[in-house]
Amino acid sequence: MEALQAARDKGLDLVEVAPNANPPVARLMDYGKFRYEESRKEREARKKQKQAQVKEIRFTPNIDTHDLETKVRHGRKFLSNGDKVKVSVRFRGRQNLHRDLGRELLMRVIDMLDDIAQVDQMPRSEGRDMSMLLSPDPDAVAMEVDEEA
Repeated sequence: MEALQAARDKGLDLVEVAPNANPPVARLMDYGKFRYEESRKEREARKKQKQAQVKEIRFTPNIDTHDLETKVRHGRKFLSNGDKVKVSVRFRGRQNLHRDLGRELLMRVIDMLDDIAQVDQMPRSEGRDMSMLLSPDPDAVAMEVDEEA
């Protein structure tokens, strides 16, 4: 009762900070100002977050080695920027009979990027596509940034 009266006299609010403590802990504060500052802190924290985008690299099962290396280099660049990479193989017509070639191709991509990426989703078929999801390995990306500096 005394605390509530003191809060009214000062024009502040009586806020219960730790209700489970014995005795419960309360504090005199301007609750509106407190909520406003909390929301500003949350907004600042959200600004500093980086949203990871999902970039996609598409192949066909009969891709040539140089073309494969070029696209894998693009994937490496995406991963080093902190983005996730969806690697997909599109089968057209009779290529659907040789889905094992697509799986082998995706496994080659995993081998080529294993130093900087980790597999989030192993290769799986979705209609006429076969795809997998790679995300940047935090340790490898940090080492690569150090080497550039």
